[in-house]
Amino acid sequence: MKKSKFTETQIFTAIKAHKVHRKVEEICWEMEMTPTTFYKWKQRYGGMEASEVKKLKELQEENSRLKRMFADELVHEALKDAVAKKL
Repeated sequence: MKKSKFTETQIFTAIKAHKVHRKVEEICWEMEMTPTTFYKWKQRYGGMEASEVKKLKELQEENSRLKRMFADELVHEALKDAVAKKL
């Protein structure tokens, strides 16, 4: 997954600025991004607070770590089965 060049603080600052009736084009010009990016952020993080996003990112990282562990375990079991068949 591509790493964003914007921090969660910057994302929430942009969303909050829009909530106080600043124009999207103005916000995007200041942050040097496209309106498409802004609307994706708004869709993804619109109803959240910064602490909730931090928890979400931690859960996503833990989930990916667990998926890798599970995949490694499956490979390990497949190798054990292959060796057992040869004996």
